[in-house]
Amino acid sequence: MTTIAGVAEVTDADFATEVLGSEVPVLVQFTAEWCGPCRQLGPVLRDIAAEESERLRVVRIDGDRNPETTLAHGVLATPTLMVFRDGEPVRSMVGAKPKRRLLAELAEVV
Repeated sequence: MTTIAGVAEVTDADFATEVLGSEVPVLVQFTAEWCGPCRQLGPVLRDIAAEESERLRVVRIDGDRNPETTLAHGVLATPTLMVFRDGEPVRSMVGAKPKRRLLAELAEVV
């Protein structure tokens, strides 16, 4: 597993362990290399990963390279952000959002 500035890259092979089995809530970005809005979210997610590391884990998964997980969670657009708590999705958000708005939405479920 690769980690860049606090945001780990997960795959179909380790999604269950790293996300569903996590003891803390996990914010997952379903992304793709070609996705401009996904790249815009990169710095925001790195900031959130650093600031919220005590209560939230942030990971990303490339939907093109990991279609099994992407399809299993009904992801049809990128970027899609999902929060998983106790192995279950508790919030889903589509599209790039400013940091303040994203933090407000996360505060409702974390």
